[in-house]
Amino acid sequence: MRLATNVQGEGEPLVIAHGLFGSGRNWGVIAKRLSDTRQVISVDMRNHGDSPWSDDHSYAALAEDLAAVAPQPFDIVGHSMGGKAAMVLALTHPGAVRRLTVVDIAPVAYGHTQMPLIDAMRATDLTGIMRRSEVPLAVDDEGVRAFLLQSCDVVAGRWRLNLGVLAARMDELVGWPEVAGRFDGPALFLRGGASAYVLDEHAAKIRRLFPAARIETVEGAGHWLHAERPREVETAIRAFLSA
Repeated sequence: MRLATNVQGEGEPLVIAHGLFGSGRNWGVIAKRLSDTRQVISVDMRNHGDSPWSDDHSYAALAEDLAAVAPQPFDIVGHSMGGKAAMVLALTHPGAVRRLTVVDIAPVAYGHTQMPLIDAMRATDLTGIMRRSEVPLAVDDEGVRAFLLQSCDVVAGRWRLNLGVLAARMDELVGWPEVAGRFDGPALFLRGGASAYVLDEHAAKIRRLFPAARIETVEGAGHWLHAERPREVETAIRAFLSA
């Protein structure tokens, strides 16, 4: 599948893969700053943003999408869902990835679900809405609400998300495909200090699959650390890519 991309800068390619319900625009500030020394390719993952829709939203399919985005090998940054896709790519096509950065996700299955957010978006009446500020999205957390509204096309009266497929594939999305393989290249796992997604107990699994991995914490940040602490995240990624 040919993904929608935004390309900035010149030099060695760096692919950025966003998380569930997001788009490449979520990484706009960091992508622009990193493009001063390299070519940064921000993608919309399938069933998100301006990319095509498909009934297949497996991590194997997402990884294959990413493999076709840039000449190999390339560096890659993936957050949450995008981080799992990037890990699967590195494990199944290790020659495609030069350096791997995974943001606030581990190669494990999680017990939570994001179905309440899908239900809230599905239940939102977009008829006659002219501005995002008018969208009656019933989500209490203002930060999450603002994040979701970035994927609301008020002009067309629709969500730029394939909510039906994302709902049907939720178990796969929060799970982890036990793929064979190992990635011996440089790997950085960035986690938010206030997030419960990458725990100390996950370190052994991370290093079994990614022996060269190092785990760094951005203190005071939650799951969306690239939005909450963009300068710290940019600095960590830049230092890793330059090492």
